[in-house]
Amino acid sequence: MFRIETNHVAPEKGRILIAEPFLPGSYFNRAIVLLVAHSDKGAIGFILNKKIDFPVGEILGDLPDFDAEVYVGGPVSTDTVYFIHSLGELIPGSIHVKDNIYWGGDFEELKRLIHDGLILPDQIRFFLGYSGWDNGQLEEELAENSWLVSEVEEKTIMIDRKTKDMWVQAVRDIGGKYMLWEHFPENPSLN
Repeated sequence: MFRIETNHVAPEKGRILIAEPFLPGSYFNRAIVLLVAHSDKGAIGFILNKKIDFPVGEILGDLPDFDAEVYVGGPVSTDTVYFIHSLGELIPGSIHVKDNIYWGGDFEELKRLIHDGLILPDQIRFFLGYSGWDNGQLEEELAENSWLVSEVEEKTIMIDRKTKDMWVQAVRDIGGKYMLWEHFPENPSLN
């Protein structure tokens, strides 16, 4: 499932960030973030394990009826919907992330494909907002041990979607000293 790199290995597109157990803020508390872009200009990612209990049709009124889940993507541009998918070149303008995972693309074509029944819910994930870091900001957070960098399988991102246990499973898969993380209370003041 997950394979640890280390904090001193530079993050890159297609890898995930695993939040340390006490990372402050509701967005990143025990978050798993898929990086869809990383360069000398900064990084962009989407939180994979924070599902919103609203159907995509309620958020995007002009989308045809489609039973897809929506996730919190991060604290930036929370009034905008983003998406990743496994449809490749079927959606023009998509950016390849890794394996068969793509980010964004022509939204009108996406709506047409949904309307024509050519997309299944496990081929796409919608996000409200995104996670973003300016140049050097993510590397500073990695140096502070706020995140671990790891690999993740496409199946875990697009099909399994066991969001409730994703953070715990990622920590277990890393093992070693990080196994202790899963037993830390989410709010130490309540312990």
